[in-house]
Amino acid sequence: MRMHEVEIKMNSVLQSEALCRVLVSAFLLPYGISEEDLLEVKTIVSEGVCNAIFHGCDSVEDHFILSLRLEGNELSITIQDFGKGIEDLELARTPLYTTKAEEERSGLGFTIMETFSDELWVENRKGHGVILHLRKVLTFHGE
Repeated sequence: MRMHEVEIKMNSVLQSEALCRVLVSAFLLPYGISEEDLLEVKTIVSEGVCNAIFHGCDSVEDHFILSLRLEGNELSITIQDFGKGIEDLELARTPLYTTKAEEERSGLGFTIMETFSDELWVENRKGHGVILHLRKVLTFHGE
């Protein structure tokens, strides 16, 4: 059975999003993940990390933590920031809702993550940040 995990702490700079996409690829490619699943996982991570950077962190000195755990065919993704939390979680999960329209944010992050993952739940710790949990069952070549 496949079992592998990694956790990385990163500064809240936009370059971290690209690095997280590369990390996910390096983490999963040796197992022969399908191209479709890899693209979906990279998109999930990209959206979650961008949410942490743009909404959960106030400065580049702030950080977030990305955790990946592969057990069998199931990938667990956790993205944790240490910001102020989400004021209204239900509203934030509404398609096209954004608190940063002036920065050309589309408000589709949660919608995209929910579409590509099998399960998504949020620990909203007002005043202490957000922990985003995602789960996705993967397909591997030869299975």
